[in-house]
Amino acid sequence: MTNNMPVVILCGGMGTRIRDVSENIPKPMIPIGGRPILWHIMKIYGHYGFNRFILCLGYKGEIIKEFFLNYYAMVNDVTVDLSKPNGYAYHDTKDIENWEVTLVDTGANTMTGARIARIKRFLDNDENFMLTYGDGLADIDISKLLLFHESHDKLVTITGVHPASRFGEMVVESDGKISSFAEKPQVSEGRINGGFFVMRTAFIDRYLSEDPHLILEQYPLTQCTKDNQLMAFNHDGYWQPMDTSREYEAINSLWDKGKAPWKVW
Repeated sequence: MTNNMPVVILCGGMGTRIRDVSENIPKPMIPIGGRPILWHIMKIYGHYGFNRFILCLGYKGEIIKEFFLNYYAMVNDVTVDLSKPNGYAYHDTKDIENWEVTLVDTGANTMTGARIARIKRFLDNDENFMLTYGDGLADIDISKLLLFHESHDKLVTITGVHPASRFGEMVVESDGKISSFAEKPQVSEGRINGGFFVMRTAFIDRYLSEDPHLILEQYPLTQCTKDNQLMAFNHDGYWQPMDTSREYEAINSLWDKGKAPWKVW
């Protein structure tokens, strides 16, 4: 089932903590299995019928524009006849995602809150919109997320996740016997912001501005919480940001082994 609710994705990051693989590209274009992590995120939403995307571009945003402008040629075999103005032919054309993608330059150094404010004009008369980061994956059920958001009258739903531990975890009995061992398990207590928001458009008018220094995760969400306008959708499944080279390698390893939990399509 198709849902025309827009999905806003924050794509302005430089990936400074993962510079060795993102030095010349924006962070959302870091490849997972040969496709940008941004594409994987969009496929998650597309699986649940969300095909209208608004991308908040920043650092090297032209690379993201080029990817989508040349998308058809990139995913198909093509013959190019340089002697003709439009001399190209596609072979064995694959099914192409029925996505509508609006690419908006929101500023190279703009913070997250201002990026969202700067795309408001593309939201038309939409009462709600989805929002997430361009560097995080999850096996989240977007349909359940939306149902939860529609069940309350608050402005914002945020997905609460258990962060992956930086270290392996052992359960050791009193006699020294190890009863369980897990390599970097999900932390069982406490939740953090996992992205995958649903927001009422009124949130932008009330809490955001185009001030380039405005960070979504600071005053806007803090004040929204004080005003009792923020609800959490608890997700206990897979969730993984890509902030370090080690995380990049781990995510690619899962994909290469055919064990990618986020591949719900």
